Formats: sequence, structure tokens, C-alpha cells
Amino acid sequence: MLSEFSELQGQLSILCEERSNLVDTIRQLEATNIEVETSGIQDCEYQLTKHEFSALGHGKYSVCSTTESSDEIEKQELEASVKDEVSFYDTKEHFTEPTSSPSSFTGFDEAECRFGNVEKMHSVKEVSNYDCLHMERRKRLPDPAEKEKGVSLWSLIKDNVGKDLTRVCLPVYFNEPISSLQKCFEDMEYSYLLDRAYEFGKAGDSLMRILNVAAFAVSGYASSEGRHCKPFNPLLGETYEADYPDKGVRFFSEKVSHHPTLIACQCEGKGWKFWGDSNIRTKFWGRSIQLDPVGVLTLEFDDGEIFQWSKVTTKIFNLILGKIYCDHHGMMDIRGNGQYSCKLKFKEPTILDRNPHQVNGFVEDIMGKKVASLFGKWNDSMYYNKGDETAKPKDFNPSYGASLLWKSTKPPPNLTRYNLTSFAITLNELTPGLQEKLPPTDSRLRPDQRHLENGEYEKANAEKQRLEMRQRISRKLQENGWKPRWFQREGETGPFRYVGGYWESREQGNWDGCPDIFGELSEDLTESAKGS
Repeated sequence: MLSEFSELQGQLSILCEERSNLVDTIRQLEATNIEVETSGIQDCEYQLTKHEFSALGHGKYSVCSTTESSDEIEKQELEASVKDEVSFYDTKEHFTEPTSSPSSFTGFDEAECRFGNVEKMHSVKEVSNYDCLHMERRKRLPDPAEKEKGVSLWSLIKDNVGKDLTRVCLPVYFNEPISSLQKCFEDMEYSYLLDRAYEFGKAGDSLMRILNVAAFAVSGYASSEGRHCKPFNPLLGETYEADYPDKGVRFFSEKVSHHPTLIACQCEGKGWKFWGDSNIRTKFWGRSIQLDPVGVLTLEFDDGEIFQWSKVTTKIFNLILGKIYCDHHGMMDIRGNGQYSCKLKFKEPTILDRNPHQVNGFVEDIMGKKVASLFGKWNDSMYYNKGDETAKPKDFNPSYGASLLWKSTKPPPNLTRYNLTSFAITLNELTPGLQEKLPPTDSRLRPDQRHLENGEYEKANAEKQRLEMRQRISRKLQENGWKPRWFQREGETGPFRYVGGYWESREQGNWDGCPDIFGELSEDLTESAKGS
């Protein structure tokens, strides 16, 4: 037996050595593949430079395309898919190999995930000085009051293939108990990355600033893992506020246009502001849904540095047969008025791809020189390597020296069919004393959404149909000269910007001019819409 074990151990050692060599080869191919893919990224139409950004967001940019759709590129992707098994490696395996260097993050804890490398920053407590203001929030949704009933998918599919989902009346079965306004704030779950970027910028490290901004731009997609229900489409004039002192952020959003559907938001953090208005063009293809975002997101630090980017395309697959899942693909170009810019590629899934959700890219300076590379997965983590890798040696291994930028949080223990994250579970919560302070337009006061959260499905469906009747009148009201309450468009076609006054009105409890959008239709409102 000892002799046989010795022989097997020798064979195992040989196999391990061969596997190690193969992994090194795969990593070299992957690094080459990243360079080839990212070098072909086309520049966006909007350019932010020190000289051109004197107007500070006064509409001197246009939306860039977030996807590549030319036949040539699609053909190259299909041809490359056969090689993907050897040209892409799993990020998790990549950091658990026995040959990995000690500098890779193989055993990081929560503190390392949250704050990473802080040698050039102040203490962790100074970076996150809001812990003393922590508010206890719920850990799970209410238990359903009744058993949910299924719906006839075929009857919906045959009538709505190829239509815009914003114009299709779907039963509440397809919704999750949050609105699109709340969904916007969900992207701020990892706002500590922007706090960290602010601190790095103060310390004079502009490269680490944009690396953290890039990680933040990717982190907003992590919550979409396992989410296949659509958020509620807000009513015209519907709002949502989120005040999270423990995270050091204050967020406000409003639906500013019904046709086209536009949502504007503003978020304030420690040393930074984030704003944007967004529209999603949806297409329902029977077995899948495609979501194409339109709009530019802007991040401004107190020192004047600004970054802008647009979101990538999202697809939800297997609506009829198989396990429903979503994925994201396209190019994300993060432009700034400072020294660096970043280009990221969300890899489109293929049939032969056994390693999905990959994101990779690079940071370059104003001269076009690559100064850092990024890689990881949008649902898990992002890592970076500093330095120009175009002149890498033959035995280059991207794992050596790689550092963790961001790690997603674990899913909650009490999962529902909505698969909400622990953070998303808190978004629709009415904490003690909050309801009395909210305006009548807040999403948490929307009855169909509240009934769905409580598992009162019959009531939720009835309220949804009633409110969608109001939604039809909203277009007439908008054509008749309706204007947003808290946001204003810059120029005729510019972005919507927050005009202020909301938090002051909240403190005073003065909501004059805020309509009761969730109440019953009044005769005056109906006649006004008909007359227009």
C-alpha cells in the first residue's frame, strides 16, 4: 500500500506541475486577450478634459453608445468563443492557486474588502466616520399574507413580443416590491468606494481615485444577480428619499418625465456628489428581455474633479424555459476632466462560455499610456494591477501583485423569490416616525407596492390597475405643461439637475405643491387631462 501511495503521489505531483504550467499559459493568453479587446474600444462622443469642461456639466456632452453592434465585431466574438476555454480564467480560481504570490488576496476579511489598501489614507474610522449614527434596519421582508398565484405566460407573450415593456400592462406577479426610483439608490450600496476615492484624491493619488471610481461603476451591477422581477414604474411626480447616516449618504430621486420615461437623481456623500437622469429602452423578445440604458451619470468631487460614464446593456434570459438569469455586456467608458480615464468591457455571454460575468479593462493617462489594468466579475469582485503591461515579459502572470478593489457582500440568509440583497430589503422600509415626515409622493407610500411587499397579491393587482389608469392621464398632463417639482432641465435638451429645497421642506414639514398622486382620481384632474 505504501508503495502504491508513493507511486500515486508522484503522479499527482506531475499532474499538479502540468496544471500549474497550463494555468500560467492561460493567464498569459488572458492578459494578451484583455489588451487586444480593450485596445479596440472606440472613444465616446463626450470628451471631458481640463480645457473643455469649464461649464461643469452644462450639457456639453452627449450620450455615447454602450454596446458594439457591428457585424464584424459580432463575427469576431463568435470566432473567439471557441478559444474562450483556454483564454479566460476564473477570478476565484485565479486567487486560490498554490502558485499565487503572497501579495494576492487569498484570505481577506470584511475590513480588507471594505477598505483595501489604506496606507496612503487616514485611519478606517476617519474614512467612515458615520458609524456612530447607525440606524437598525430590517433584515427580511414581511411574511406573505396569502399564497401567490401564477399567471399565463403564453397569453402575455403572444400579444407583446417586440413591444416596449413600459407600454405593456403586466400583472403584479412580474414586479418586485421596490420602484425604479429605489432601484437607482440601490446602485449606491458600495458608496464607501467613493469615500475612499475622495480620500485618495486628497492625498494626491489620482490613479487610486479613478480605480475606486471604476470599481464603484461596476459594483452597481452586483445586486442584479438572481433578480428576474422588474421594479415598479413610478408615476409622474413620484419621489423617493434615502437618508443613510451610517453610510454617510443622502439620496433623492423623482420621475421627471412620463414620455419618454425619465428618472432624475441626486446623491450627496462625504466630499462628493453624484447625479444623473436615466431612461431605459426595453424590448420583450418572448424568451428574453433587453434593457438599453440611455443617459450619462456624473460624479463630482469637492476638489473639482469630475467623472462621467454610461451604463451597459442588460439582458434577462430564459423567461419561458430553464433558469431565469440576467447578464450585462458592452463597453463602459469613464471619462474625467483630470489626469486619467478608464475603459471597461463587460464580456457578453456565449453558449460555450463557462466563465461568465467577466469585466476587464485598463486606466490610461492623458497621453494614452496604460498605467493600470482591472479585471474581475461584476457579481463578485474587482482587482487591479499597476503599471503598463504592454511591455510585459514572456512569463508575465497578472496574478502577481494584484490587489483587491471591491468585494460584493454575501446574500441574506432569508431569500425570497425576489432575491433582494440585504441592502435592497431596507429600501422600502418605513422606519419608526418616517411616514409622518415623507411627502405624499414618496414610493414607500405607493399602495400596490406596499401590498405586494406584504404578500397581499389581490389587493396589489387591483391597486396597480387603478394607478396605471392615472399613468395614462400623466401623458396628457405633461403635454399640458406639467413640470417637475424638484428637478429642472438645463436648456431644452440638457440633463435634469436638482434645484434644491426638498430637504428644507422636509425639515419644515411643508409639502405645499406636492400632489396626492396615489389617491383617487379627481374630476378636475380627469377633465383637465381630457381637455388638453
